[in-house]
Amino acid sequence: MPQYSTFQPKPYRPRMSAYWYLDRWPYFKFMVRELSCVAVAYFAVVMLLQIHAINSGADAYARFQALMRCPVMLAANVVALALILFHAVTWFALVPRVFMRQMMGSEIPDVVAMIPNYGVWLVASAVVAAFALRLI
Repeated sequence: MPQYSTFQPKPYRPRMSAYWYLDRWPYFKFMVRELSCVAVAYFAVVMLLQIHAINSGADAYARFQALMRCPVMLAANVVALALILFHAVTWFALVPRVFMRQMMGSEIPDVVAMIPNYGVWLVASAVVAAFALRLI
């Protein structure tokens, strides 16, 4: 009959800094892409507030536009736009790698796999620009 002791060895857990993602660029890029969802939520809220201001009348929309001209809001919008563009570019680079391996079972060059993503983005941007410029 074996004798059991009460001693249980602890597993080895290396010390990890709270800022582990700053050590390597891929980790940092991943964290920035994940945190950029806050910028997406910010733009969604701004768009909902804009729609509400439009529905509330000309005075409410004029106040909304005045708020958007504030330097703090301009800076926030520029930062949010940069984060959203970073998110889109890194997402478009990531998705083809996973999609082609899982769906097609083979690998093709990343540039070839990204072309449809950027094409759809370009067409959607052109449609939105046409509406904004009142061409449609």
